[in-house]
Amino acid sequence: MVNSHGSHTASVQQLVAQGLLSAREVIDAGLDAGLDAVGIASAAPFESTKVNLLERQAKGLHGGMAFTYRNPARSTDPAYTVPGARSLVVGALSYRPSSDTGCTTPDVSHIVSNRPLARVAAYAQRDYYAKLRSGLSHVADLLHQAGHKAVVVADDNALVDREAARRAGLGWYGKNSNILLSGKGSWFVLGSVITTAPLESARPVSDGCGSCRRCMDGCPTGAIVSPGVVDARRCLAWLVQAEGDFPEQYRVALGDRIYGCDDCQEVCPPNRRATTAATVTTASETQASVDLLELLAMNDEELMDSYGRWYIPRRQPRYLRRNALVALGNSNRGSHPEVAATIWRYMNHDDPMLGRHATWAAQQLGLANQPCNIPTEVA
Repeated sequence: MVNSHGSHTASVQQLVAQGLLSAREVIDAGLDAGLDAVGIASAAPFESTKVNLLERQAKGLHGGMAFTYRNPARSTDPAYTVPGARSLVVGALSYRPSSDTGCTTPDVSHIVSNRPLARVAAYAQRDYYAKLRSGLSHVADLLHQAGHKAVVVADDNALVDREAARRAGLGWYGKNSNILLSGKGSWFVLGSVITTAPLESARPVSDGCGSCRRCMDGCPTGAIVSPGVVDARRCLAWLVQAEGDFPEQYRVALGDRIYGCDDCQEVCPPNRRATTAATVTTASETQASVDLLELLAMNDEELMDSYGRWYIPRRQPRYLRRNALVALGNSNRGSHPEVAATIWRYMNHDDPMLGRHATWAAQQLGLANQPCNIPTEVA
């Protein structure tokens, strides 16, 4: 059973007291707690998903990504997390900012007194997972009160959340492998409550993409190699999170991004028609862009305080600086005195990886052969 609207009635407390809860009461509890859509699926193992993970891992398509690839047997079987699991209550929360065009990450590199800025993908502009977990926790509390085990998993390698959402009837797999919710698009973070409660399951919805391949054609690196299959080794959203040097062949394609990439979602017709937007009280709640010079002047503690909610490899701020240097190299701001000074300093950085990326940025901006007597220390 799936729903994206409704209200939680007083009769629920009577059902809890009797140890009885219907799928409807559970769904309405999630919606009342602020989730945008809620569905219920069986907690049976995701056998076909496990096969897909293992096959893509064998082909190297995971690009070194761990997450649900770390232990496919666990991430495709809810009973690993909750022994005796019977059901999954799957919740979706919108992170799509209000927009007339469906474009959530506009080019911002030209604004703010010519200071170079970099874009942040929509899902990372604020901590949407905190609200998602809160809504799911409300559902889990209700299930606990009714005498069932219930564990929240969100942004967690314990479960392949997209397959859970598909099973729960929330949507279908787009060709970019994201889940598209009927009439709402794919601008959603997903999570589940794994529970021992026996609840009526929804039926998966049919594919809604048809012959459309705009996401495949719109990917700047050609990372969507076939419908539903993404080669992480080419995907900018993964490469900004991966360890090591940023692949040189994809640095220009990164453009003015520093974290994430929304291109395949922005060109998606269902997303451009979607009306469900994230609830944001003030503009200050979101961070759509980053001042690159400001970031590159920060020390480690300041960087983690500002951006620690993002996935940063091994929690090492050097990777944020790496991404920033690539974006700076694409900024066309070589004549900006602070840009030149920042790049020259990083060319002599103690971290060889940052030195290599600064040298690349200098070459992009025509600064590589200019004389420099700037101190080598970088905050």
